[in-house]
Amino acid sequence: MRHYESIPDPSPSRGLLVRRPLPSAILSLLLLFTAVTAAIGQSATRQETVVIAMGREPVTPIPTLTGGSASIDVSTLLFLPLARLGPNNITAGDKDFVPVLARSWKRRDSLTLVFEMDPRARWHDGAPVTARDAALALNLARDSSVNAGTALLLRRVASATAEDPQHLVVRFTEAYDEQLYDAIYQVSPLPAHLIDTIPKGQLQHSAYAAAPVGNGPYRWSRRVPGQQLDLVANDQFFLGRPGPRRVTILTVADPEARMNLVLSGGADVLQTLGATSDVARVQADNRLAIYPAPSFGVGYLLFNQRDPADLTRPHPVLADRDVRTAIRMALDVPAIVEATFGDWASVPVGPVPQLSWIRDPAVRPPTQNTTGALALLKARGWFDTDGDGYLDKNGKPLTLSINFPASSAPRAQVALLAQEQLRQVGIKIELNRLEGSVWNDRRNKGHFDIDFGQ
Repeated sequence: MRHYESIPDPSPSRGLLVRRPLPSAILSLLLLFTAVTAAIGQSATRQETVVIAMGREPVTPIPTLTGGSASIDVSTLLFLPLARLGPNNITAGDKDFVPVLARSWKRRDSLTLVFEMDPRARWHDGAPVTARDAALALNLARDSSVNAGTALLLRRVASATAEDPQHLVVRFTEAYDEQLYDAIYQVSPLPAHLIDTIPKGQLQHSAYAAAPVGNGPYRWSRRVPGQQLDLVANDQFFLGRPGPRRVTILTVADPEARMNLVLSGGADVLQTLGATSDVARVQADNRLAIYPAPSFGVGYLLFNQRDPADLTRPHPVLADRDVRTAIRMALDVPAIVEATFGDWASVPVGPVPQLSWIRDPAVRPPTQNTTGALALLKARGWFDTDGDGYLDKNGKPLTLSINFPASSAPRAQVALLAQEQLRQVGIKIELNRLEGSVWNDRRNKGHFDIDFGQ
């Protein structure tokens, strides 16, 4: 039974902020494989090192464990997938994909895909990347006790087996258009020779997790917990020598401090740039450049239909579908997105991101209807009986909270605007600005009314 319901909010481009003239460094770091150009006017040290400022620490940049954009971005530098989406970003079918660890694939039937591994690929310790590595990672990702979210996404994968060192066989429970996409996108191969003896559920706390061995263009160097992560170039990378010699990732939770770090020259790259106020500051500095990168991300408000104090009971307010509908009707999402992101984001219709091939930009989202929202709330017994401007029912006020991570300035602004719009229909919203790990923990445990995720 589903206990959560979400309504879409902004579908932002991931605006990357880069210190000139390092555009190809960003492509090399976050999209991989493009060599960096020489940095005109920069010191030799800065040419060899790219410093990236992130809002959250990449604590678990390992396939099957990655959580949050920081960990995912670092994981793409350490680990390669079997294949990548092609330039058209079409997730259906088998053709619009680019080989990476798998040099080819074919179908045996409508339920079976066979991948042939590239024999040139090596782990950072020199061991070959094999079909066994890919099968182990897929089967771990299918295990709900390891990663419930990924297991749900891979629920139609029946099995993953290594037929021999070079051939991975993936079988599905049913025929559907995104079989190949699921097999290559949700998880990347892991080194079976290093982790197959680690007890299930202990990978996150293992010695391997403290210093992961990957197969990508960068190798793990060192971590200063809560502060800094250093990666070094993998000169034996089978797809070509990486450009920058070193990647330093700084964890800076405060959005203003991250911006000041780049403006002062202490960092070269911001992982993301969202709020319009930040865009204006960047555009005023000719040393900086913004590189928009449309993403698969969708911002949304997640409604908890269970009581956060006792998950065996329905939520005292949000279990009512009409109340959830009234909240959606009361929000002017296009106005919120425009005020927060300007032209750098768009409003999706449903949970469909910008890069999805099924998205139709001509379809418009629902418009705000505060009159209808109020009528719906009153029909469910919510009235302002004490004249304080907020609705109540049976002596209890219509008060809800929205949780969001402190590291995200755009989400803080969106939450503030939503608070004001809902106040106009008598709904009192309390804003909980939480440190990243606390926010994530409360979300995972269901300890929230409304969560602002992405």
